[in-house]
Amino acid sequence: MKQLRIPPLLIDIVQSGLLACEGIVFDNRDACPACGGKLSGYDTKKKQFAVMREGDTRHPIHVFVKRFTCRQCHAICFADEPFYPDTRIGSPLVDLSTTLAAGMSFYRATAFMAHLGIVIERGTIRNYARRTFPEIPTNNLFGIHLPLSILSLSELAARTGEGSRIPGAEALAACGFPSAYRAAPDILLLPEQGNERKEEEDKEERQADPP
Repeated sequence: MKQLRIPPLLIDIVQSGLLACEGIVFDNRDACPACGGKLSGYDTKKKQFAVMREGDTRHPIHVFVKRFTCRQCHAICFADEPFYPDTRIGSPLVDLSTTLAAGMSFYRATAFMAHLGIVIERGTIRNYARRTFPEIPTNNLFGIHLPLSILSLSELAARTGEGSRIPGAEALAACGFPSAYRAAPDILLLPEQGNERKEEEDKEERQADPP
């Protein structure tokens, strides 16, 4: 395979955008997506947005997403969040996976991500590449088509400044409001079901972590 040559500036751009998402809180939703009813706060869930590699160390990036209970139909829904439906990583990484896979093999796309410091399985890239997502805007940088969501996050991080946390609403806008494409039935859970789903997802994450 031809050796990958990735400009250091491109690596910095991608990493700065993703690392800046650490700890961002997403806590806004106007109304119940099922019935339009008023919402009350339910709990806040910690979700893995990405996993970066620093030398031999993995560095998970987490965000926090609030959940609400509808006062009218009692369904539970998430706040607007930077995740596509039925995905387990942040939407910018899905965008990047899909964009890279459109122009290179899954193996090469995985290697490219590794050079960027991103930990992701080849099977994950393959699965997302075969799914249907909204059209992903890109921009050509150093001969590589990069998703605007990645570039927008990096720009937002630079404007916000080191040591300052990016507001959730601004990060969501940079990601292109991916949760707007989520079908309402996919997120409606009774409180008991919501707790069971959370326990199952936490178990999957623990099993996926290296010893």
